Amino acid sequence: MGTADSTGEAERLAALLSTLKERSGLSYGALGKRLHLSASTLHRYCNGDAVPADFAPLSRFARLCRATPEELVEVHRRWILADAAREQRGKGAGGTAGGAAPAVDPGTPADPPDADATPKSPDTPDTQETQETPDSPSASRPRPRRRLILAATAGVIAVAATAALLVGRLVDDGAEAGAGQAAGAARGPVASPEAAESPSPSPSGSASGKPSASPSPSGTPGASPGSTAEGKPAAPAPTGVPFHASVRAHAWENQCSQRYLVDREPDAVRPPPVEQDAPAWVAAMGAVSADEQVVEVTLQGKGSETVVLQALHVRVVRTGEPLPWTDYGTGVGCGGGVALRTFDVDLDQGSPAARAAEGQRPFPYKISESDPEMFRVTAHTGGRDVSWYLEVEWSSGERQGVFRVDDRGRPFRTSASAGRPAYDYPPGASEWSEHQPG
Repeated sequence: MGTADSTGEAERLAALLSTLKERSGLSYGALGKRLHLSASTLHRYCNGDAVPADFAPLSRFARLCRATPEELVEVHRRWILADAAREQRGKGAGGTAGGAAPAVDPGTPADPPDADATPKSPDTPDTQETQETPDSPSASRPRPRRRLILAATAGVIAVAATAALLVGRLVDDGAEAGAGQAAGAARGPVASPEAAESPSPSPSGSASGKPSASPSPSGTPGASPGSTAEGKPAAPAPTGVPFHASVRAHAWENQCSQRYLVDREPDAVRPPPVEQDAPAWVAAMGAVSADEQVVEVTLQGKGSETVVLQALHVRVVRTGEPLPWTDYGTGVGCGGGVALRTFDVDLDQGSPAARAAEGQRPFPYKISESDPEMFRVTAHTGGRDVSWYLEVEWSSGERQGVFRVDDRGRPFRTSASAGRPAYDYPPGASEWSEHQPG
């Protein structure tokens, strides 16, 4: 992807961000204070001069500007394309800087000339030529014809030697006719119809090292195994998963919607994190999502080939009684947030399934490098402690497989919190306080 494509994707993202910013009526300074970003950084995002390496700042920006669910999805889609274009441009720049080794001119010798060799001037006659006297008419002009004859003779000798070596490899070491066949090879091999129809194996490559096709009984050249009809090596079959996957195990409906269960007293629990810092906070506190967990999965093809996502399955690893831990909220007083639920999972069912919600169409979907898809899965439980993960069935051409979606190699874990002590961290507070219903 070229520089123009990269710039174009960044400009399309910036145009949408600028529209949201103008509609919000807030200045860059006001937005920056609420997002903990500098005004100049936001200005660069909205001008297309920079693309953030992580989507979280743009997600918070769009939500603060009261983007609709459709606009939030479009911001994410444009960021994915702009980020992919930037990475592609970086790879292209790296390849150009490193560069491949320059091609060697066919006329340049592979080794330097012998240091002891005496250099000849253009006027010095070749040692194999007849010496001419200064008075000879031919002494003042070059003799390209004689040199062409010498070069052609050397070429014939090289071809004859190569043919002799090839025939010698095909003849059994104990064959008595080896000498006769070597002599025949020097005159040039002659193909016969019997040899073409012989069931014995034929060489798969010529003396030059390039694959050669053997004639078929019908007279049409046939490709040898592992090569195309033109005799070129067949491209290796693609392997691996044909798409990139980005998983957010702790996506929130809004900045204050998520609650967690922690096996600690309030004075031993850190203040609640912002959404992008949730994974580190959860790991440090040993927290488990309370009642509900939102998982966001973005899938983008690696190349031009289309990948069909056939189905999305929920796999339960284990289930048990709800955790007897304390319930902690991420915040209060945030107001209504942007709800974007694509698939809903009821973990209390015997066989949980991902069901399309809020008018979203069910599987299958198609993705490619230029057309990614983002899936938002909301899993909830009212009376269990459930460890679970997702599986995406995919196919591309003749290939197919199953891709596991989890929390960096571990299952997701969601537990009910009914009846547990609950605490909140009000804005401006310096400690946790008991949750006040309503």
